[in-house]
Amino acid sequence: MPMPVFREYVPAGDCACRGCVQRRRTLARARAIPLRDGGHRAARGARRALVLATAAGVVLGAGGGAAVAVSAPPPGPVALDDPGSPQGARTPLHGPKGGPVGNPGAPAAVKRIDRTTIINRAKLWLDAKVPYSMSEYWTDGYRQDCSGFVSMAWNLGTNEWTGSLDKFATKIAKEDLLPGDMLLFHNPADPNNGSHVVIFGGWVDDTRTSYIAYEQTRPTTRKLATPYGYWANATKYLPYRFNGVTGGILPESPVPGPKPGDSTVFPGTAKFGPGATNDHVAQLGRMLIERGAYRFYPKGAGRTWTEADRLATQAFQSAQGWTGADADGIPGAQTWRLLVEHQGKDIPPTVDAAPGPGGAEAYPGASVFRPGVSHAAVTALRRQLLKKGFGKYYTSGPGPRWGEADRRSVEAFQRAQGWRGASANGYPDPETWRRLFA
Repeated sequence: MPMPVFREYVPAGDCACRGCVQRRRTLARARAIPLRDGGHRAARGARRALVLATAAGVVLGAGGGAAVAVSAPPPGPVALDDPGSPQGARTPLHGPKGGPVGNPGAPAAVKRIDRTTIINRAKLWLDAKVPYSMSEYWTDGYRQDCSGFVSMAWNLGTNEWTGSLDKFATKIAKEDLLPGDMLLFHNPADPNNGSHVVIFGGWVDDTRTSYIAYEQTRPTTRKLATPYGYWANATKYLPYRFNGVTGGILPESPVPGPKPGDSTVFPGTAKFGPGATNDHVAQLGRMLIERGAYRFYPKGAGRTWTEADRLATQAFQSAQGWTGADADGIPGAQTWRLLVEHQGKDIPPTVDAAPGPGGAEAYPGASVFRPGVSHAAVTALRRQLLKKGFGKYYTSGPGPRWGEADRRSVEAFQRAQGWRGASANGYPDPETWRRLFA
């Protein structure tokens, strides 16, 4: 399946945002000054025509047919409250007749709202397929762009923009993200590299490398599995939590289906195998990852059956001592029961590395290196990373609990080996472990 790509919106020459309006007025007053780089990109001929037409309108509107000399201040930055990107500025809500309601001056009082309500509000636009627009307002009074969408989901009393949404929120860590939080990229210094904001809907799987994003983008509102923090400018998207959020964490999983450990009925072998695409395949992958099959899923579990699912299932079946038809890689009722009830033996690692310096134990298996897991091997790993100079992400000394700092440090070590892609995902495999302790 082709990877979706976020295409930045390029406004037309008659764009109504305050930045474009101010630029056109400045160009009209300074008819002899050429258009500088940094505005919205359009065809050069169209821009010249726009400048000449606007300049002519200003001269003729001054009264009389003679040209009137107008002093031209040098073009400067747009107003501070202007986003300089495909979204409108801060505005009040709009009433049913299209007119503004209220005053957008000072931020309105923050209303309390739970996470379930935030996501349900986002789904209202998703279901209605609200078209993207930086100047139009939906029937609920919110502007139909990315920042208006977040303002709506959070039930703010005004239409905010990416330069003001952070005033209603508190910056948090990636590990703390929960449904209803936002990922914000605000870049007023470079309008051509447009700002954007999305609502976080939950992690796709336990790897926390992709998440469900609710966002307002062209052509309509969408919900899409998205790499962290976004398709482009990923490192610039910062996580924030709305100051008015209460409890009510959304109970549904980003990938629907029973969670590992639930006593669920075996769905039948027809749900698995080549050509199968369903939630049971995703659940199987997540359960197998927890039992030591991470090496088969470098990009996490998915809903479409692949050879990785068969090999991981076969590895789990073999770990139980099964052979022949009982270890064919297709889950049966007994395989499913052991997984959902977390019984039986875990998948062993393929390679046992010799103990490293400091008495580090052999490779303990991928299941140790998961978010929130505590194990002595994590402490040993962190000590060795610090010793080899890969500890810049740590803010505290060695400890047994696996976290994002460990993953980023391991990723840096893997990249130092020349590995890329899935081979440098930040999760130790037997070869990473062997090299680290060599």
